[in-house]
Amino acid sequence: MIDRPPLPPPPAHELPLPPGWVTDDGTRVLAGVPYAAIPGVRPLELDLYLPPAGASPAPVVVFLHGGGWRLGSRRSLGPSYAGLTPPPFEQVAAAGIAVASVDYRLSGEARWPAQLHDAKAAVRWLRARAPEIGIDPERIAAWGESAGGQLALLLGLTGSDLDGEVGIVGPSSAVTAVAAWYAPSDLTALPGDLGADPAAPDTREALLLGAPLTEVPELVRQASPVTYAAAADLPILILHGSADRLIPCVQSERLRQALAGSRAHVEFDIYPGADHMWLGSPDAAGRALARSIDFLRA
Repeated sequence: MIDRPPLPPPPAHELPLPPGWVTDDGTRVLAGVPYAAIPGVRPLELDLYLPPAGASPAPVVVFLHGGGWRLGSRRSLGPSYAGLTPPPFEQVAAAGIAVASVDYRLSGEARWPAQLHDAKAAVRWLRARAPEIGIDPERIAAWGESAGGQLALLLGLTGSDLDGEVGIVGPSSAVTAVAAWYAPSDLTALPGDLGADPAAPDTREALLLGAPLTEVPELVRQASPVTYAAAADLPILILHGSADRLIPCVQSERLRQALAGSRAHVEFDIYPGADHMWLGSPDAAGRALARSIDFLRA
């Protein structure tokens, strides 16, 4: 007999779902689920928080973490929620909304627009595996904080553009609503808002784009949610702290102005005295989470 080489294994994103566990309140958690396999790159993973078993196909929100596209993890919503019981994603699941908290390639791993390609791949994977997971493929929203808020907004505003070919291709990457917390929405204006040098090569934005902002103006526009605001046609919740020193609140105010002429339904709340990540305002974190859950349920 002639020995034949073994068939290669299927890509990680096609494998069966891993086993999970059930929390005290009935939330089902599946951690480290691969949603895309890229040659030469670690499998991209998400964590699933599913409402209690027996519910009808649940809506789902894709959560994208912050960290300046340089740091961060799908496992954390930020320091203001450390030790919260139940944890934030379990609170969302208890409200009947599944959460897919997503890791994406950071700027030390890949340059823009890889991060958006990864976020869209996560949406496509959810849509393709929806019957198996128990979620509604027609009700997928996006939610992000800081850099993740920029990605969430672009999921909602770019349609089928900038889709990429990461992971499963074919299903739509569209989302039906967006909740964005203290997001950088206008990268062109961000250096001026911060009193920073737009030609600096080591800012978070320059590291994301691979060059100082002054050298890649088209990429700066491409990565700015305000660029696409005029054609928006979905519900958008924008939350920001008035005392944010990392991403000034004027970034969200400028986005709201850009959305004013669109068909989007925009809700905009400012939290007085709150800095980035809701620091400096004892009740802002809880209020923002409750506000976002109410918005997503609606």
